[in-house]
Amino acid sequence: MATSVPSLALNAGNRIPQLGFGVFLIKPEVTQQAVEEALEVGYRHIDTATGYGNEAEVGAAVRASGIPREEVFVTTKLKNDHHAAGDIEGAFQRSLDALDLGYIDLYLIHWPMPKNDVYVETWRTFTGFTSDGRAKSIGVSNFKIPHLQRIIDETGVTPAVNQVELHPTFQQRELRAFHEQHGIETEAWAPLGQGRYDVFSLPPIVAAAEAHGVTSAQVVLRWHVQTGLIALPKSSSKDRMRENLESAGFELTADQMAAIDDLDQNVRLAADPDDMNVD
Repeated sequence: MATSVPSLALNAGNRIPQLGFGVFLIKPEVTQQAVEEALEVGYRHIDTATGYGNEAEVGAAVRASGIPREEVFVTTKLKNDHHAAGDIEGAFQRSLDALDLGYIDLYLIHWPMPKNDVYVETWRTFTGFTSDGRAKSIGVSNFKIPHLQRIIDETGVTPAVNQVELHPTFQQRELRAFHEQHGIETEAWAPLGQGRYDVFSLPPIVAAAEAHGVTSAQVVLRWHVQTGLIALPKSSSKDRMRENLESAGFELTADQMAAIDDLDQNVRLAADPDDMNVD
């Protein structure tokens, strides 16, 4: 069994494992096998989205695993075009039906799409999903501080999680400080840089890997965990899945953490949420 993964308490009272298995860009026909393998090596947190096209396969894998439902944390997300069209209730129910797991642990607005100016009403609808128990927690993804402040001010309901681009050269410190002030957990997609730069060859990461006898990927994931973040690495290799999970099994020194902190350039590599909109 893999090293035990730490978890964080969400504002609704449930807990989320700090290392999850992401299924972005995993084809539906291989998703069930990949998720079954992830669960077999020890993952208990699976992250999908309606837009990934593989919710049904994720649900099938969880059911086939034999692991009690309450021990597996499953996240999915509202697709942008359903968000833009106001089809929130219908989209949520379709995700619930596709997963077929009884409830969703965490349901996220995938992007705020600010030019469409519907995210506040979408969030208002989301609040009903927890009141009837169909979702344990609700949150957002790719929200910036103004988007977060607006939904909190206008609905009185604070997201449990904000899932955002975050990795050693883009650490989102201002956003994380806002999260901490409001009890929002920070979740990192692209925790390893999504192949957009060679994070594994950065000197502080290489030095820490050599010092601990681990891989550079394990160092980066460990940095996320020790920073108090939730990270969502993706891999189709069972050995790599296990390797990523085992990043919970050692601890970086304060100097090693500080050296990785110093890599921050505050430069976004993927889309700016203000520019991601659907007509």
